This record gives sequence, C-alpha cells and structure tokens, in this order.
Amino acid sequence: MRQMSGTSALPAPIQAAAAPKATWTLSPYALPLHTFRIAAQCALPLIIWFSAGRLVRWALLLLAATLSHGSWYQARLVVVLFLFTLVVMISLATTVGMLYVIRGALMETRARRNASEAQEGLFGALNRTALVFSGIYMTWGFVDQDLRDFLNIDLFRQPDGILVDVMAGRESTVMGGLISLDWKVSLVTAVVAYGVKTIFGRRHEAGQGRFSGIVATFGELAFVFYGLNAIGAAVGVRSAWIGDRAVVAGGEKLATDAQSAIPGWETFWSDIWPNVISGLALPLAWLTIGILVYGAYAEDTQTTIRGTPLEVAAARLQDTHSLTRRALSKLTAGWTERWIPLLNSLRLTARGGAPLFGLFALCYVGLHIGGDYLTRAGQYLVASDKPYFWFITDVPVFFVSEFVVTTLTMCLIAATFDLAATRDRLRRPRVTG
Repeated sequence: MRQMSGTSALPAPIQAAAAPKATWTLSPYALPLHTFRIAAQCALPLIIWFSAGRLVRWALLLLAATLSHGSWYQARLVVVLFLFTLVVMISLATTVGMLYVIRGALMETRARRNASEAQEGLFGALNRTALVFSGIYMTWGFVDQDLRDFLNIDLFRQPDGILVDVMAGRESTVMGGLISLDWKVSLVTAVVAYGVKTIFGRRHEAGQGRFSGIVATFGELAFVFYGLNAIGAAVGVRSAWIGDRAVVAGGEKLATDAQSAIPGWETFWSDIWPNVISGLALPLAWLTIGILVYGAYAEDTQTTIRGTPLEVAAARLQDTHSLTRRALSKLTAGWTERWIPLLNSLRLTARGGAPLFGLFALCYVGLHIGGDYLTRAGQYLVASDKPYFWFITDVPVFFVSEFVVTTLTMCLIAATFDLAATRDRLRRPRVTG
C-alpha cells in the first residue's frame, strides 16, 4: 500500500517557512474564528460544489427510484444498484471537492507552496483518498443517509403506490429497489465487481493509472451492495436455522446474563456509548476524511503505532509464519478498517494540543444540534394550514439547513487540520537548507 505524505514527515524546506505574525491565530481556542474566516473566504466555491453535488445526487436517486418499477424487473434492479453506487461516489466526490477548494485558505497550504511543493490536482486527491474514504464512509454508517433518501424519494413519487398495489392484489415494489434483486443475479454481479475492485486496486497500490483508485472504489462499493443482496437473500432463507444454533443461543444468553450481573452494563450501551460515538467517534471520522484529502495521512497500522510500544510487537509479528500473519490480518480486518484511521487522526491532531481536538468535537456537535434547530425554525416560519403544503416547503428548508451545517463542518475540519499541522511544524527545529 502506498505511503501518503503526512504532517509527521513534511519536507525539510517547509519547516523553515516563516511563522504567522499573529501568534494568537495558532491558539486552539481560535478554531471557531478560523473556521468562519475560511467559510467567508471560500463561500462561493463551497456553494457551487454543494449545490452541484446535491443536484446530481438527487437526479441519480430520482432516476434510480423511477427505474425500480416496471417490466424486466430484475434487469432494472441491476441498473438501480449501479446508480446507487454512483450516488455514493457523488457523495464522496462532493465532500472531497468541498475540502479541496478551501485548501488555498489554509496556512499549511501556503507554507507548502512557499516551499515549492507541487500542488496536487482534484482528481489526484480523489484518486489517492477514495479507497480509504469509502471504507470510512461505509463502516461508520454515512451511507445510511443515502439509503434513507432513496426510500423517501421512491415513496413520495407515488405516496399512494403501496395502497394501490394492495387494492389491485399485487405485490408492491415501492421502496424495494435496493433489496429485491434475485440472489443469483446479485452473486454474479458481485463477482464481476470484485474482479474490477481487485484489478484496479492492485494498479492503485502499484501507482499505475490516474483513476485506478476511483475505479477500484467503485468496484469496492458495487461489490458490497450486490454482495449484500445475495447474502441478505441467503440469510432470509436460513435465519430460523441460524437462530436455533447453540452458539447463537449461547451468545444471546451471555449478553442477557451480563446485563443482569454487571452494574451499569445496560445503561452504558444504551445511554453512554451512543453519545460517545456521535460526540467523539463521528467527528474524528470526518476529521480523518479531511486529513486524507489534505495529504497528511498514512492509512496503515504501522503509521499509527510508530513510536509506541506496539511497534515492537508488530515487528515481532512480521517474523512469524506467513500463514499466521494472514490469519491475523483476516481476523482484525473489520477492526482496523473502522478504528485504525480514527486512531491515526487522533494521534496527528493531538500534536496540535488536546484542547484543539476537544474544541473541534464540541464545535462539531454544536453545529449539528444548531442545524436541527435551524431546520425546525425554518419549518415554523413557512408553516401553512394548507394540506400537504409541507411537501413543497420542506425541500428548501432542508436544503438550506444541510448547506449551512455541511459547509461549516467542512470549514471546521479544514481549520482543525490547519491548526494542528501548523503548530506541529512550527514546534520542530528549524531547518535552513
């Protein structure tokens, strides 16, 4: 896997760049002000990127929902899942594009340019980050919003579609476009997607092909979506058999016993852990995406543990038999895809000071809470006593609310990276030549 350039290994000339004149701007507590400065400076390109991304995404979702009904149903569903994969790719591209267009407003970017570092193009950034980006996007549930939007669009195209189908005595296909594909068709298509993912993934690792990472990401996502259909059909047939197995039943009994035997167990998993995820893990996942785009992140475990006691254990693992290494790699794949990128981002951000990450998480949560209130206020302002008028008014309200929250979130991510990278660079011994 290719090593990405990182703040932990910036070229020496960058270290000699002059520090900003106003040192207070490097304080972690200047993060909100830095965020608004970036938003004001880059407002127009952010508006363009967000609006264009949402328009293309909505058009693809509407097309997919429209195609999910009619004759040649199974053939249609193959296309529907293909279009849904494109929807996820558009979401990834929009996020990368929004982060990319604000690079020029960052102190770290200016320092790199002053040191004559080559500027990376948009497609280069997307190609380099797409595979890891898609892993974070899928494992942390960001794709759930795409699923909900598809279902809502399909439902509201014909709000009475389900009732009409029931009255006509036929099985309704409303909201079934992503789950109704025949398992044999899903399996064949998943194999093809896996081949695309494997071929272009190896080209990407070898540094071949300008768009190999993007194509490999598309293959990865398509393989997941088509594969989930095949597995879902199989699980649906065998769910009763699985539920009766002793191992499954024993696991359910252990969980029940733990709830009654360990004080606070149920409270932790039902009340505390969801807040930890939404208040700390999700902000860190988005920060990881920002660090990926700005080329200051290496996605492998070795980078994360470098300089820690775990590095010694990892070195010993490399001396073991190849079968042992492969087995451990398979067993820990889910954990590493979900947590290693976040741990690495936390380590890089911590170099900018613990208050910086704490304030970043606080601002992230505050933005999303404020977005909920903004949506509610907009709905109150445009409320009408006309039946179903909210079908029309909710669209601009949600669009404006999403735009404000998404734009400020991207600027917050960029500002956090900028402060962390700049503070880390200026703390190092200066190199003059």
